Amino acid sequence: MAKKVLVISTSIRSNSNSEKLAEAFADGAKAAGNEVELISLKNKTIAFCKGCLACQQTGHCVIKDDANAITDKMLEADVVVWATPIYYYEMSGQMKTMIDRANSLFPKDYKFRDVYLLTAAAEDEPDVDEGAVHGLKGWIACFEKARFAGKVCACGVGAPGEIKGNAKLAEAYEMGKGIA
Repeated sequence: MAKKVLVISTSIRSNSNSEKLAEAFADGAKAAGNEVELISLKNKTIAFCKGCLACQQTGHCVIKDDANAITDKMLEADVVVWATPIYYYEMSGQMKTMIDRANSLFPKDYKFRDVYLLTAAAEDEPDVDEGAVHGLKGWIACFEKARFAGKVCACGVGAPGEIKGNAKLAEAYEMGKGIA
C-alpha cells in the first residue's frame, strides 16, 4: 500500500546540498510507488512560535503564515522527512522554527509514524549531525506513535551543488525507495 510521504527541505540557499538529498529521497520514495510531496521553506514566511499554546485548544496556530499549510500536510502524511544544512553542528534555524510551529499537531490524530533526517555539512567529521539528530528526536519523543526511522548525512559538502556525484545521494534515494 502506497504511503503519503512529505519531504520538507529547510534550506533557503539556491542549489542547496541538503535539498539535493531531499530530491534524491523523494525520487526513491516515488520509485517505490509512494505519493510524495517535496516542500521547500525557501520563499516561505514562517514566524517564530509565540508560546501562547492556543493551538492546543484550537488545533491550529493563531499566526497566519505559511507554517499552517505545511503543518496541515504533516498531519496527513504517513512519513515526514526533514532535510537541513548543518549550521554550527545543529539543524538550521528554519527547521527548528518549523518544528516549533508544528506544536498544533500534538493533540491531533496525526498519521505520521516514520520520521527521517537528511543533512549536509561542510565539516567532514564523524557525528557532525549529532545535534540535529538529538533535536529532531526531542520533537519525535512528543509524538508517541512516531519513531526516528533513519538518517543520511553528507559531510564535507559546503559549496552550493558540491554534493553532485556524492554517494550520499544514492544512499538517500535507496532510503526513500525502502519506504513501503
